[in-house]
Amino acid sequence: MAKIFIKTYGCQMNERDSEQVTRMLMQRGHTITAREEEAEVVLLNTCSVRDLAEQKALGKMGMLRTLSRDRPIVYGFLGCMAQSRGSTLLDEVPHLDLVVGTQKFHRVADYVDEAIERKWTARFNDARYSVVDVEEEENSQSTIRDHVLGGRQVTAFVSIMQGCNMHCTFCIVPYTRGHERSRPIPEIVGEVKTLVDKGVKEVTLLGQIVNLYGRHEFATVKGKSPFVQLLEALQEVAGLERIRFTSPHPIGFRTDLIESFGRLTKLAEHIHLPLQSGSNRILKAMHRTYTAEKFISLVERIRSVTPNVAITTDIIVGYPGETEEDYARTREVVERVGFDNAFVFKYSKRKGTPAAKIEQQLPDSVKQVRNRDLLELVNSWAKRRSERFIGREVEILCEGPSKTNPTRLAGRTRENKIVVFEGAPQHVGALLKIRIVRSTGYTLYGEPISH
Repeated sequence: MAKIFIKTYGCQMNERDSEQVTRMLMQRGHTITAREEEAEVVLLNTCSVRDLAEQKALGKMGMLRTLSRDRPIVYGFLGCMAQSRGSTLLDEVPHLDLVVGTQKFHRVADYVDEAIERKWTARFNDARYSVVDVEEEENSQSTIRDHVLGGRQVTAFVSIMQGCNMHCTFCIVPYTRGHERSRPIPEIVGEVKTLVDKGVKEVTLLGQIVNLYGRHEFATVKGKSPFVQLLEALQEVAGLERIRFTSPHPIGFRTDLIESFGRLTKLAEHIHLPLQSGSNRILKAMHRTYTAEKFISLVERIRSVTPNVAITTDIIVGYPGETEEDYARTREVVERVGFDNAFVFKYSKRKGTPAAKIEQQLPDSVKQVRNRDLLELVNSWAKRRSERFIGREVEILCEGPSKTNPTRLAGRTRENKIVVFEGAPQHVGALLKIRIVRSTGYTLYGEPISH
């Protein structure tokens, strides 16, 4: 059996995929190690959303080549970059053995075992051994279902669908994750019940466009979309305390979903709602299918039902052809909405996407200026939105020691705000009432309330 080092780049769905791979490898008797220097198998689960993520993975794989100087090592790329680049990675990385795409995570354990046998036994010869599997596979959306829960883990990701049909012009996801495919509601509910039996109290539902779940496979019932039907089914799971989801699309926020926040008590008051741009001209070029005015109207409708909701977003600056006026429109929307947080990205040219072919590519210096300016605006709003919690009593789910101060505990409010406080070991996994005493912008600090 081998010691296996796995590193994950990118989104929460990539983290969930790596967890599935980890589980299957452990079931084969392998050991997962966090120390790359002792690894006998190296697997990098990659991201292709931005060029920087790909370059990090390629650079890391190059550095890890030195491990094979004194022993045979199996090297593999998994996930989105593996899917998009396929066999060309074998030319770029001479020591690479495995290239496994986004619909084949459930095959990784087989490929690792085969590679180990080929490399570690007398049958191995000097000829290069490699596996490239980036083909589509039917029902691959149901293969990400097993979990590795550490210690007293109380939160978990649950993948409910794969793929995307939206084809936003800047995005490579439809090419790396394929078309939309959704899992049946009973299958998802069964997975959540198993997690709850193991101590999980909060789940985050994952999908490329999560609120369009099931629109091709399942029927709308009594005016409720398949996604709302799923939320209702999870509301009935005994022992589950909170439900979150990410990432949705504005066009998937119909009345039934908006109203769900007012009646489903387990649905947490936090929505990550990608804006991408505040310019209608740029939104149209991005193929985002809504206007800035419709986005603002949607936020107002959501807040009318759930006044205390926290809304976060994604924004791209420097999309090809974006003018100063276009950027000014984005700033205006950010000011108008007042997001609790925003992930601001400089546009990254992705080979094969329509935006990559646009001639009016902006220089990085312009992207950098806009990125820095918008981050300052976002941070100012984040501070204002967090300061409203000072003096309030909030409910948090304690997740364990704080990442920045292990002597203290940390948890999240229903609005997904991080709260750090002085606590005891028995608080881990519990729902607690905390009085907030101060804020540093993105982190709240509080004191437990005695009852």
